[in-house]
Amino acid sequence: MHKTQALTRTAMGAVIIALCAWISIPAAVPFTLQTLGIFLVLTALGPRQGTGAILVYILLGLIGLPVFAGFSGGPGALIGPTGGYIVGFALIGFACLLTQWLPLPEPVRCTAGCLLGLAACYAFGTIWFIRVSAANGNVYSLPAVLAMCVVPFILPDCIKLVLALVIGRRLARALRPAGTVC
Repeated sequence: MHKTQALTRTAMGAVIIALCAWISIPAAVPFTLQTLGIFLVLTALGPRQGTGAILVYILLGLIGLPVFAGFSGGPGALIGPTGGYIVGFALIGFACLLTQWLPLPEPVRCTAGCLLGLAACYAFGTIWFIRVSAANGNVYSLPAVLAMCVVPFILPDCIKLVLALVIGRRLARALRPAGTVC
């Protein structure tokens, strides 16, 4: 694949994640389609380009473009209580990269990487939420944060993963018919 094609696909992946982030239901941790976008780009583009798209997405938000949920962006969005979940998206990509060397069928590796990464994202984001909230004078217990920031998202995120696997595999075949799919 030419470098121009790779850069274009990575940029389009970041755009897909941003578009998914804008579909949002406000809450302490907003319900968005961001994880659908994350899983979709990892599945369709593969772990390497998909992780690149996730990092580009986070960087775009960091420099102030309104790519995060609620059309937010800038360093404040990342250092706020929910910023750990955004940073944690990169962990999903890195987990997919790490699972590529497992001796498992391709769809199983991709699913395992996404689930492992999602667990890491939840863990990192939860710790971040507790620490930032405490620094701002709002002390929450771990069970309270899990009930507010993780438990409501587990089933929807698993459904998003299944959708992304189905759609992403088809999209991957269209993008690179002879290539491998995540």
